[in-house]
Amino acid sequence: MLGSLRKPLSPRHILLISLTWLSPASAFDLEIHGSNTVGATLAPMLVTGHLQQMSEREVRSRATGQENEQVLSVRANGKSVSVLVAAHGSSTGFRTLASGQAGVWASSRPVRPGEADQVRQQADLTALESEHVIAIDGLAILVHPSNRINQLSIDTIGQIFAGKIGNWSQLGGENLPINLYARDDRSGTWDTFKSLVLGKTFQLDDSARRYESNDQLSDDVSNDPGGIGFSGLASVRGSKLLAVSDGNAPALSPNQLTVASEDYPLSRRLYLYTMGERTPEHARALIEFSLGAEGQALVAESGFISQNPIAVKPRFDDSVPESFRRLTQNYERLTVNFRFAEGRTKLDNKAQRDLLRIKHFLDQHERSSSDLLLIGFADTQSNELRAQMISELRALSVRRALAQAGAANVAYTGYGHFMPIGGSGDQRNGRVEVWIKIR
Repeated sequence: MLGSLRKPLSPRHILLISLTWLSPASAFDLEIHGSNTVGATLAPMLVTGHLQQMSEREVRSRATGQENEQVLSVRANGKSVSVLVAAHGSSTGFRTLASGQAGVWASSRPVRPGEADQVRQQADLTALESEHVIAIDGLAILVHPSNRINQLSIDTIGQIFAGKIGNWSQLGGENLPINLYARDDRSGTWDTFKSLVLGKTFQLDDSARRYESNDQLSDDVSNDPGGIGFSGLASVRGSKLLAVSDGNAPALSPNQLTVASEDYPLSRRLYLYTMGERTPEHARALIEFSLGAEGQALVAESGFISQNPIAVKPRFDDSVPESFRRLTQNYERLTVNFRFAEGRTKLDNKAQRDLLRIKHFLDQHERSSSDLLLIGFADTQSNELRAQMISELRALSVRRALAQAGAANVAYTGYGHFMPIGGSGDQRNGRVEVWIKIR
């Protein structure tokens, strides 16, 4: 049973619930702790939208006196309902969730195995009822607007932030020293950058300036002609955004399609985590709202990428084979990819919810499942026949899952290990794209 498919709780029901999992000392009805990327703008918008469903009165916001914290409250049925949003980094959110202080952990990275093990007796944080993908973000590589560099490879970015490339002239730019701007160690944005860019090959140079805030980092880069930094996509502001390439795949700029489909090599998921069956009903209702169509519309408004599918006609570059152009010439691509849990053949938690999003898209636009085409892809294999078989099996797996969600008999095919979006061995290469006929 999908956690996001239960009948939504009514505002009256929400007001009557008992929040037994919260710390008795809490002055708030719900506490959300964690990522600055999520907590700076997105989480307050989602909380505000959720509280507005409970009352016709204005939702009020006040500071706590602590930086990157705010309290959102509304008066409903004679009772004040208040929610604290504290955005001090993804790791802080896990600690407060595990202690029972927070009802929701906001994170810009997936839960770590060690963290999941710490609370496994209370809840499985990797399960569908605990792990909730609320938005897709692109890790933005930022430079000054005057910088004439337009794209970089992940390896080159790693060398820059490790201090191995120290002047823009080495990359075809101006003769200017490179100044580094990075998020702090408590940040999920830093964890993502460290994992996707630095890896085990590079270490961040000691000269890098560190920030708790995405917005402040971006503002400082936009004022430094020699600067380069990284932030969440919603914090590009006045900086220039670079396209990024991975391995032999073409460079991609983060946009609605490349980020929503997670084709962009520095795309990432933004999460809300809860404690499974121990989740307070107020937190559960907020999750339901956030994953639904109204919540996802607020995700788009906040500057992140919504998971509500839309149809897009991609712009193909010269690397796209003619056979693929013919295959998709009468189709548009939906902004969703189906991916599989690492090391498994079953769909991951996001994909489980995307099944119903596609069914809702079809119903909303009065389309049928016969309008869809699933195209499976495989990572590099020892021979083309094996790759073709794997890609078709992946597409068939999604076809069966869609049938269970109410969209039966969807057409499918495999495209082998051609058109990779990452380097060899990148899990993102093994995907299933969703296309829909042009009317």
